[in-house]
Amino acid sequence: MKQKIFRIIADLRFAIFMLLLISFCSIIGTVIEQDQSIEVYKLNYPLTKPIFGFLAWDQILKFGLDHVYKTWWFYTLLFLFGLSLITCTFLQQLPSLKIARRCQFFRTTNQFSRLKNFTILKNFSINKILLKIQQNQYSIFQQKNTIYCYKGLIGRIAPILVHFSMILVLAGTIIGSLFGFKAQEVVPKTENFHIQNILTTGQLTVIPKVSARINDFWITYTKTKTVSQFYSDISILDAQGNETYRKTISVNSPLIYKNIYYYQTDWSLIGLRFQNTKNEILEYPLINFSEKQEKVWLTWVAKDSSISEGFILIIDNLEGYCSIYNEKGNFLGNIELHEMTNFNNSFTLLEIISSTGLQIKTDPGIPVIYSGFFFLMLSTLISYTTYSQIWIIQKNRQLFIGGTTNRALFDFELEFFKIIN
Repeated sequence: MKQKIFRIIADLRFAIFMLLLISFCSIIGTVIEQDQSIEVYKLNYPLTKPIFGFLAWDQILKFGLDHVYKTWWFYTLLFLFGLSLITCTFLQQLPSLKIARRCQFFRTTNQFSRLKNFTILKNFSINKILLKIQQNQYSIFQQKNTIYCYKGLIGRIAPILVHFSMILVLAGTIIGSLFGFKAQEVVPKTENFHIQNILTTGQLTVIPKVSARINDFWITYTKTKTVSQFYSDISILDAQGNETYRKTISVNSPLIYKNIYYYQTDWSLIGLRFQNTKNEILEYPLINFSEKQEKVWLTWVAKDSSISEGFILIIDNLEGYCSIYNEKGNFLGNIELHEMTNFNNSFTLLEIISSTGLQIKTDPGIPVIYSGFFFLMLSTLISYTTYSQIWIIQKNRQLFIGGTTNRALFDFELEFFKIIN
C-alpha cells in the first residue's frame, strides 16, 4: 500500500497537477493585493460587488488570500510538489541511472531488429571497428562473442539535477517565507533609527536588534533638472553607539550587513531651518501637498508673532533653494542656502531638512534559491550530452552491429556509418 502511494506521488501527472495548482495560487496572489490592511480589501472588494460573483473581502480574509504565500495550504502544495520530485528521483531517476551503468549485452541477433541503426557485415575487421569505436570515446565491454559500448552516461544525470535544483528552489522559498522580513523606514538626516516599521514578516522571523545612523543624504540632478540619483550615507552602530560599518547607498546599490539589506527607495523633505535677525534658530515643518508623483512641499513663515501675516515658501527639490510667495500668492523671488531675505523681519535659510526612505529586508532563502538556479543551468548544459549505445554480436562469420541514442539522431547516424565503413 505504501509503495502504491509513493508510486502515485512519483508519477509525472501528479507532479504536473501540483505545479498547476501552485501556478494558479500564485496567479491569485498576483491579482489580489498582498499584505494590505483590512480597509484596502473592504474598499476594493466590497460585499455588494464580489469578484467572480462570490469572492468578497470577507472570503479573501477567511481563506488567507491576502497573504497567499504564507498560508498553510500553500506550504502544503509546495511540500507535496517537493515530495513528488524526491520520490520520482529515488523511485525512477536513480534506478534508471543504475540500469544505464550496467552492461546490457544482447543475447540474440533478433534483438537488433528493434534498432533504427542496424546492419550485418560479412567482410569486416573486428579490431578496426573496435578501434574506431574507442576513438569516438565509447566505453567497451566484451563477453565472449558479444560486445556492448556506451558513452555520454553523464547526460543521464541531468534529470536528477533538474529535480534537485527545483527542490532547492522550493526549500529556499519556504525558508525565506518563514524567516524573512521586510520593513520600511523614513529617517531624517543625522538621526539614528531601529528596525521597527515592519511591513511583512514570517512566522518564525526574529527581528534583529540593529541600530543605524543616517550621516547624510543628497540628490544629484540631470541637466534638465530631473532626479538622476539619490544617496544615503549610512553607519551601522553597535550597542554602545560606535560605528562598525559604513557605506553610501543609492538605488540598486544597497548596504549589506549580516544578511540584512538596506535599499534606497524614497526621499522626502520635512522642514526648513532659518536664523532671524535676533540670531534665533527657527524650524518650520514642510507639508507635501502634491497629489501626483511630483514632490512639492510648502510651509508658512510668519512675519512676526502674529501668524496672520507672512510668506509662503514652496520647494520641490534638494538643490539648495526655495521660492517665496506672499499671502496673495504673488511670486517674490527665490532664496538660497545661507542667503538673507530683504523683506521686513529678514531671515536666513540655514538648512533644508531632508529624510531618506529605506527598505530593509532579509531573505535567508536567497542563497538556497540561487544554488537551485545554478544546478538548473548546470543540468541544462549536461542535458546536451547524448547517451549513445552500440551492440555487436559475431556469429557465423557475420557481424551484427547496431546502435541507438537519446538525442542528436542525425549525428549518431553519421558516426555509426563511419564506424562500419
